[in-house]
Amino acid sequence: MHILSRRRICLATLSCAVSIVALTSSFAAEIRVYSGGAPKEVLTALTPEFEKQNGHKVQFTYAVISALQQKLAVGEKPDMVLMPVPALDNLIKAGTLRADPRPVLGSVGIGVIVPQNAARPDISSADKLRKVLLDARSVVHANPAATPSGAHMAKVLDQLGITDAMKQKVVHRNALDGGAEMVGKGEAEIGLFPLSEVITIQGVAVAGSLPAELQMLIVYGAAVLADNKSPEAAQAFIKFLADPANRRHWKKAGFEPPAGS
Repeated sequence: MHILSRRRICLATLSCAVSIVALTSSFAAEIRVYSGGAPKEVLTALTPEFEKQNGHKVQFTYAVISALQQKLAVGEKPDMVLMPVPALDNLIKAGTLRADPRPVLGSVGIGVIVPQNAARPDISSADKLRKVLLDARSVVHANPAATPSGAHMAKVLDQLGITDAMKQKVVHRNALDGGAEMVGKGEAEIGLFPLSEVITIQGVAVAGSLPAELQMLIVYGAAVLADNKSPEAAQAFIKFLADPANRRHWKKAGFEPPAGS
């Protein structure tokens, strides 16, 4: 083959390769995600696989639900959010989020944790949980004003009739702010948090879930910002998170699958 022809072929091949790279890059996006703390473990597991498959990059901001709501209220604009479904639906009604897609990703209950080497308390009924809490030297759970689980735990203590008795021993610290680690370090004897937030914390053991009559399931979903002008990447990430093929990751992180799935 003539040398000039070979050069033309090489240049054409190189030009084609550069065009493919440029085209791929043009479709890659950075997806900014605001999320509550409960799905953090499963997102850590699933995100690298999504990024590898799609070429997009995902950047997370984790915060308690009240803080995320405040960020959105002052005009911060991520591409999508993960929150409990009631909070998402309120934001959809307010026009902050798109109504579709808004899948249910899974639900998680509140668990009781103790230090790894401690005896597992019997919390199989409301009366037994009441005794365990009253006997404990210190108890930590999320801030009632900041998270659904914290608000629920305040109601549980009231339902058990021990709110006043627990005032001097309860510490309010969110799991994202090190609340579960307090139990692992021996700074609190009992912790009460969504299971997904404590299931991998070093130095703690899950004693069980709240008794059924006291339990609250936190149902998580995801939605895209209404102001997102290029929602395709965020929509692809939501579809990936909701894919039944990835359900095992949610299960491993302490979530139960959506009802009817």
